[in-house]
Amino acid sequence: MLRAIHIFPYFDNLHSINAIRAKYDPLADLIPPHVTLVFPFESNISKEVLEEHLHEATVGSHPFRIAMTGVTGAEGEYLFLNVKVGNDHIIQLHDKLYSGLLKQYLYRSLTYTPHLTVGRIMDKRMFEIALAKTEEWNEVFETTVREITVESIDERKNYTVEMTVPLPFRS
Repeated sequence: MLRAIHIFPYFDNLHSINAIRAKYDPLADLIPPHVTLVFPFESNISKEVLEEHLHEATVGSHPFRIAMTGVTGAEGEYLFLNVKVGNDHIIQLHDKLYSGLLKQYLYRSLTYTPHLTVGRIMDKRMFEIALAKTEEWNEVFETTVREITVESIDERKNYTVEMTVPLPFRS
């Protein structure tokens, strides 16, 4: 089974992100705007065992504020909406989730940079045009992250929510 773990932020102005994604992101109709914590991985881990790992990995975590603004390019084909507040919390969740049970799935060749993908354009010229068009898009997106979500991904790249795990409050 192919799975991924995400934050699905609930922004009041989410329609603006959806409008950009409709133009530039081939996954816009398949998965809502998200911040990936664990990139797609293939495993036969049972739902119960994975859920236990998520609960263990989120011990000591708590809901936290994020703010995102500004689009930058990555790898010559991706458009990223950048995290300006909450970056450390997201990285901490990413690192904890990739410990233990999921450690073998960590992409050690890539540095993890929290972001929300708003586009993927394979044509270099079109990528540069899209990047220029988003340069003035300075809308700010703010919310509180209260949960993380595991999704299963089928062969057609359809995403289905498998489970949602709330972030516990600190005692």
